[in-house]
Amino acid sequence: MSGPTRTSIELYRDLLRLIHNIAPGITSPKSRALRTMVRSEFDKSKSLSPTNPNDVSKIESLKANAIRALSNYMLYVGGIHDKGKGGKLGLAMDSFHKKSLDGMSRGTDTDEGEKR
Repeated sequence: MSGPTRTSIELYRDLLRLIHNIAPGITSPKSRALRTMVRSEFDKSKSLSPTNPNDVSKIESLKANAIRALSNYMLYVGGIHDKGKGGKLGLAMDSFHKKSLDGMSRGTDTDEGEKR
């Protein structure tokens, strides 16, 4: 077991709370766009049923993607705040991003393009 699992409703609420922190208010264009995106992603999976064995793995995969997105955003925000204080996380994230962009412009993956 990797820890407690979150229900789809809990993830949806967490994402809405995150949107509230990213773009306060419900009338800003950024807030509306983010809410629409989250709502559409959840609407796409409305037909999946937790009682259907074939759908269980799809549901778990979608939930894992949502948790990963939340985690990545929190890491990103932490890196932004860390960089301003002279921390290494933000600088490492910038370096990784630059390498990723360089790899994309060359048409190679960053892991395959580097020689160690």
